[in-house]
Amino acid sequence: MKRYYPVIRVFGVLLLGFALTLLVPLLFSWYQQDGATTAYDEAFLLTLGTGAGLWWVARNEKRDLQIRDGFLLVVLVWTILPAFAALPLILHLGTSFTDAYFEAVSGLTTTGATILTNLDTLPQSINLWRGMLVWLGGMGLIVLAVAILLLLGIGGRQMFKAGNPGPMKDSKLTPRMAQTAKGLWVVYAGITVLCILAYHWAGMTWFDAVVHAFSTMGLGGFSTHDASFGFWNSPTIEAVSIVFMLIAGMNFATHFVALRRRSPGPYLRDPEAILFLAVCLVSVLGIALYLWAKDTYGTFPEALRHSAFNVISIATTTGYASLDYNLWPFFAPLWMLFLCSFATSAGSTGGGIKMIRALILYKQVYRELLLAMHPNAVWPVRVRGELMPQPILTAVMAFGFAYVCLMVALTLVLSFSGLEIISAFSAVVAMINNTGPGLNQVGPATTYESLTDFQIWVCSFAMLLGRLEIFTLLVVLTPAFWRR
Repeated sequence: MKRYYPVIRVFGVLLLGFALTLLVPLLFSWYQQDGATTAYDEAFLLTLGTGAGLWWVARNEKRDLQIRDGFLLVVLVWTILPAFAALPLILHLGTSFTDAYFEAVSGLTTTGATILTNLDTLPQSINLWRGMLVWLGGMGLIVLAVAILLLLGIGGRQMFKAGNPGPMKDSKLTPRMAQTAKGLWVVYAGITVLCILAYHWAGMTWFDAVVHAFSTMGLGGFSTHDASFGFWNSPTIEAVSIVFMLIAGMNFATHFVALRRRSPGPYLRDPEAILFLAVCLVSVLGIALYLWAKDTYGTFPEALRHSAFNVISIATTTGYASLDYNLWPFFAPLWMLFLCSFATSAGSTGGGIKMIRALILYKQVYRELLLAMHPNAVWPVRVRGELMPQPILTAVMAFGFAYVCLMVALTLVLSFSGLEIISAFSAVVAMINNTGPGLNQVGPATTYESLTDFQIWVCSFAMLLGRLEIFTLLVVLTPAFWRR
């Protein structure tokens, strides 16, 4: 047990830091007098006490974290923190642990699926806390923790490598990990402030602007209204949301470098950014034309407006809705679910397999087709002119295989539990890609409240798989991980 003390010590410190975030909704609740203050008091003390206790038990273990420690710490952060994040929902709303944990996991993994109803009448501090969970989970507590670990004299690189999405985990933006974490968070926070101002300018109240900016930048989709963006029915607000969803769907490392160099050049050299924008544009236009041709809307501009907002919302794995697109001809929502599987960039706050992996997989498949015709030819896989090493190609193919297998397996599990097949499949797609709404029983006009406790836990597991990019979680579940 003692060999895990360094992990326990660091996790205790992270839990102490997480407890401090509860002070924001606590103070807001006290100011608003919304009746939820006691719940935050108790949640804060429980979280703070647990974090302090874990740190005290392992306070003398200060060795550097190894690769195995990094994986374990990442999994602990994403699986245990939601239990503490769920406390305000349990203590104030009386939500069951299963449902509250699902809601908290959905927030921290930036999925945006909800079991809550009557959002418009909830205490504002509850909605603020839900938005904060998405924002904190968006860039990832892992990146923030890197700076904390270095301040404590504990190397954070292994943790960063375990938690950072994308196949190219060893690239560094700055020479020191602390600078990397700080730079990413400064960019993330700065764009969030701009998003708040833009939402307020477009017509939202300051409270709605703050919560929806948190949710937009985290690509989480939590809203303060049951009708989501249909509450405003405003093309201006939808346009603002589209802009910032697209920004959040791109690699924040690219934003960081572009701002540091004061040049748009990094976007043009990013192999994902152009493809991401192109796929979104073509899909928006294609679905708009499809809806217009099917007489879903009387005019093309109307079809284009609704297509643009909802397609980009799902493609970026945000999960907002301005209407019930589940009522559209089936091809349109099905294509939208397909988009959320790959459209966003690595290093963004979105989910799915990421555009860079999809690009590498496409190039690998194309290479195999060429080799079938010319067995002796040499066809290297290149991205942006750079040769992809075989280990990266192997890792991406393994990821793609695991992704498909898990999607099929979890769909079968949900179907076996009694959920009809379209709802089961779309729920798994939405969960593992951290998108939120699915189709039919779990469509954009409904919540996940109707699912059984077993189905809720399956969905929670799928969300964690998606956020931890499958292998990080599966590695910890293998017997080999626990052998000395």
